[in-house]
This record gives sequence, C-alpha cells and structure tokens, in this order.
Amino acid sequence: MSVTLRAIEEGDLENIMRWRMAEEITRYMNTNPKLTMDGQKKWLAGIRENADVQYWLIRVNGEPAGVINLTGLTKADGVLGWAYYVGEQRLRSIQTALALEMSMYDHALIELGKRAVISDVFTLNKGVIQLHRICGCEVLEEKKDHVLKEGISYDVTFMRMTAERWREIREDKKYEKIIFP
Repeated sequence: MSVTLRAIEEGDLENIMRWRMAEEITRYMNTNPKLTMDGQKKWLAGIRENADVQYWLIRVNGEPAGVINLTGLTKADGVLGWAYYVGEQRLRSIQTALALEMSMYDHALIELGKRAVISDVFTLNKGVIQLHRICGCEVLEEKKDHVLKEGISYDVTFMRMTAERWREIREDKKYEKIIFP
C-alpha cells in the first residue's frame, strides 16, 4: 500500500462530488449535499483562498481515493479540527486509515507545532471512534441530539489528541508515514 497526498485540482472535483454525495459517506456527516460542478469549482476557489483550511486529495497506490483536511490553521489557540473520508470503497483499509490519522498528528502537532487536534464523529460510527482510540485519542464528550439532519437527530462524540500525548505515545505506534505537502 502506498498512500500519498497532493493539493486538490479542478480535475478532482467530479470524483469529490460523487464521493461526498454517496450515502455510505454522507450517513456519517452533518449534511447530505446536492452538489454541482459549478458549486464544486466555487468551493475549490474558496478553500484555495482561505488560510484557515487546507485540503488534500488522498491517493492510494496512485489512484484518487478521498479527501483529508485541517481547519483552524489561523486560530490563536493552536487547536485544529480535522476530517477525512476514503470515498473509493475498494481502496479502504485499516492500514490506510491508521497511516492517515497518525501522519496527520505528526504534521499538525509536530511539524506545524499546534497544541491539539479535535474531531467530531457521529456516535453511531463506532468503527471510527474505535480507530481514534487505537491511535490514542481521548473522548472529550458526547453530545446528545447534537446534529439535526433531514429530521433525524444524531449524537456526536468529540475526541482530541494533544501534542503532549502524541509525543508520549508516537514511538510505540506502527504506521506508514505519509508526507503532507
């Protein structure tokens, strides 16, 4: 398995739009968007101009697979948000997920020198919560009925990795190092 990241290009937008509207992806997200290519082009222009966020295309064995992002890059408190998805089901694996998450901690907490990284996960997404725990995250809180989507309320679990904790545990973690360009 080889996982690489690169900046998102206009040629990626059709795949990103398809992935982001797929039920298997949206069921764990705050929205079920109805995207258009025009809207995707505006989104790409917006993220390129926004110093507070950074998005990368995930490639597995050279094939476009998904998206990973960081938010809060300009916040003074040094706490980032992050999210990712692998939209190509055949390219998903636990090894890819572990490599993405732990390499992101290296990038955010060591290379960028940020204080912490937080994530919010639908509580019903037990697999991702377990993955975050394997990587060393702590649960901060669970908010009941935190997201209302299409008339249904969802509980959300908030999780965190601090720079201090990551420095303590990272040497014991085995993962393929992914470079964040």
